[in-house]
Amino acid sequence: MFCQSRMTKSLLILVAAVTLAGSVYASNWKKLSPSKSPSARAYPAMAYDPVSKKVVLFGGFGASSYLNDTWTFDGATWQHVKTAKSPGARNGASMAFDKRSQKLVMFGGFAGTTRFLNDTWLWDGATSTWTQVQMKPAPPKLTGVMSFTDSQSGSAMMFGGYNRLKPAQFSGSTWRWTGTSWKKLNPSTNPYGRAWGVAAFDPVRKNVVLASGVNDTVRTDNTWTWDGADWTQQFPSVQVGAIQGAASTFDPAVNAVVIFGGFTNQETNDTWAWDGTNWATMNPTKLPPVREGAGMAYDSNSHQTLIFGGLNYGTGTVMGDTWQLVGR
Repeated sequence: MFCQSRMTKSLLILVAAVTLAGSVYASNWKKLSPSKSPSARAYPAMAYDPVSKKVVLFGGFGASSYLNDTWTFDGATWQHVKTAKSPGARNGASMAFDKRSQKLVMFGGFAGTTRFLNDTWLWDGATSTWTQVQMKPAPPKLTGVMSFTDSQSGSAMMFGGYNRLKPAQFSGSTWRWTGTSWKKLNPSTNPYGRAWGVAAFDPVRKNVVLASGVNDTVRTDNTWTWDGADWTQQFPSVQVGAIQGAASTFDPAVNAVVIFGGFTNQETNDTWAWDGTNWATMNPTKLPPVREGAGMAYDSNSHQTLIFGGLNYGTGTVMGDTWQLVGR
């Protein structure tokens, strides 16, 4: 399976057709035509690296196999980066930038059959190299974790994840990267466990927003924020819903966390924005095709929100297109 949780087809989404005013409403999607591009794939790890000033993409599930190639996007085109050492092939890994070490931190994923992963790799944008960090103990083997940069410390962090072989399949744990290992935190309040949700640092509100995802036994159509020390559940009048495999990032052009696509009872191409108080659909007139498991990042150097790839599970189509969110 692409993401190991097709038991979620019965989940439903409650979509409210509400539009934010101003710059959010004035956004649209534009398909790009880079001279080079990664092969089609779903559920890659993708994040912006401020050191190299490039978007970094790793792995994912291709048309017939798991992938372990590394690509960077310089604002105009993709470049395949051949590294001396590389993480193993996988999908469902997640990564975030760690300001203290100035590296991207990537964790976990899934490599087929029963191969859930718990290895940690660092991407050094100054040297374009991967380094594995050996640690004991390591976090549990998980795929579909939600990685983000801490709003206060700047540390890479992660929440949740899934392992079909575990008695408690969906994690509700919060972890912080120390520079050498992962430290499990014990906040007084915890979001309901989930995997393949969305999590993004909001520099304007100085917190991290977490929402959606999948869990067999508890609801995930809820929104939480992380302030660097604790989680707080939010109660917006419009809720984004229990979307699995949506992509997310903060877009300063719209001053909001933006999410795209995902899967409920079928794939969607909805675009949503979180303004710190409420969720709203952005209703662009031009949309990428429906998909789940796209990579998404805001390229701070070229000032554009990007998505790459994804999966239409209904048709079995794995995608290899690049789109930009722009004003209209």
